[in-house]
Amino acid sequence: MPIINISVTGKPNAKLSAAIAKEITELTATHLRKDPTITAAAVSYVDPQHWFAGGKSLAEHGANTFWLDIKVVDGTNTKLELEAYLKAIFDGFGKLLGNVHEESYAFVHEVPAAAYGYGGKSQEFRFISGRLKAA
Repeated sequence: MPIINISVTGKPNAKLSAAIAKEITELTATHLRKDPTITAAAVSYVDPQHWFAGGKSLAEHGANTFWLDIKVVDGTNTKLELEAYLKAIFDGFGKLLGNVHEESYAFVHEVPAAAYGYGGKSQEFRFISGRLKAA
C-alpha cells in the first residue's frame, strides 16, 4: 500500500509516466514485498533548467535526474532489502531516462503503522484484524 511520489526532469509524457509507474511498482513488489494492486504512484516533471545539482542545472549537466519518495510501514523491510531497492531504483531510472546524474535520490520513509493507511483504516488496524481472523 505504499504511495510513491516521483519527480523526473523533462516535459510531461504520459507514455514515460506509465513506464515509470510500472517499473517502480514492480521493483517495490520485488524488493520490498509490497502488494502491487494497492501501490500508488504519482509522477511529476520538472524542466531540467529548473533542477540543480552542484549549483548547475541538469540542462547544463546534460543529464537527467529523479527524486523518488516512498512511504512504507516501519519494520516491514530489512536493511538489505532497502539497499537492494535503492540500487534497483537507480538502475531502473537509468534505463528509463538515460544518462542519470549521480545526484538522483530515493527516500524510503518508514512510518508507524498506526499513522498510515488507506480506505480509512490504518495498517495497524489491518494487521490486528488479520491476526484475529487467523486465531
